[in-house]
Amino acid sequence: MEHKTGAAEDEAAASLEPRAEPTARFPSIRTSKHGAPSEGAAISDRFDTAEVFKRVLVAADEEIGTPARELFFSGLAAGFSITLTVLLYSTLTAATNGDPILGAILYPIGFIYIILGGYNLYTEDTLPPVALVLERLASFPALFRVWGTVLTANFIGGGFGALLLSTTGVLSPEAAAAATEISLKGLEIPFADLFFKALVAGFIVAGVVWLNFTARSVTSRFLLTYAAFLCIPLGNLYHVVVSFTELTYLTIGGQTAFVPGFFGFVVPVILGNTVGGAILVTVVNYFQTTERRLKMARGGAHRQLSMSEMLFGGLVGRSYVPVNQSHDPAEADGRNGNPDHG
Repeated sequence: MEHKTGAAEDEAAASLEPRAEPTARFPSIRTSKHGAPSEGAAISDRFDTAEVFKRVLVAADEEIGTPARELFFSGLAAGFSITLTVLLYSTLTAATNGDPILGAILYPIGFIYIILGGYNLYTEDTLPPVALVLERLASFPALFRVWGTVLTANFIGGGFGALLLSTTGVLSPEAAAAATEISLKGLEIPFADLFFKALVAGFIVAGVVWLNFTARSVTSRFLLTYAAFLCIPLGNLYHVVVSFTELTYLTIGGQTAFVPGFFGFVVPVILGNTVGGAILVTVVNYFQTTERRLKMARGGAHRQLSMSEMLFGGLVGRSYVPVNQSHDPAEADGRNGNPDHG
């Protein structure tokens, strides 16, 4: 039997020695300029809950500090994009003689435009700003400013879309009849049933937002958005901006009165979408993140709002504490004092 000598013996001996521990548990993680991780710590192409939460916080930090004018026009574009959903849903429903699957196959197209285009949709905005409020980095008035601005803009955009569909030849007579039939179904559903249908839809939409923060490519986001939003028509669920567009379409066509339709149809859908998005997704995902991971996700932000500031915002102090705070106190105070922050 041949004996190992020289370098071979040294190599064999080295292989039996315990390996030296690395200086850090994980290598340094790349982050965006605002502090969001661009890769996972344990597995580079997968984010854990705390890392996803950090990405949500950073996105919300950017959004809640956006001037109202920018929020409004982004929301306007999102509301008008929903016209594509109503148009194609009605057209394909008419073309397929009411087939529930083929008629709904292009329903998600408006939402794909919105999410991949980075527009602001009310149901999409139920998640990131709520995460800041839970962390006491943003006040309720700052949250309501974002929600109110975006929802108003979504409604105006959807209203213009309904006007386009109602008063021009974009819809064929058959598609127009299908749009009327689809829209009238929502008015016939009791308030409580609408609320719970919308709650499930809100859960789906906000879940898409959360999961999009785990996706690393446009293709992944496209497929995720398409599959999730297809569940809304197939599950006979309701989305608030689609519902408002349908109500406006019916009102312009003389099929219903706007005010009773708004309170009997749109309001329960608003409430359901909000509860489903803000509570069933945001809060559940927040509380499954351990305190140790939350500290990591905050990225060192420690100057949280007081309870009175969180409830009343700028009336009693601050409305917003940036996630990525400046080391310069004067600069940080300048950001906190921005009137656009609520």
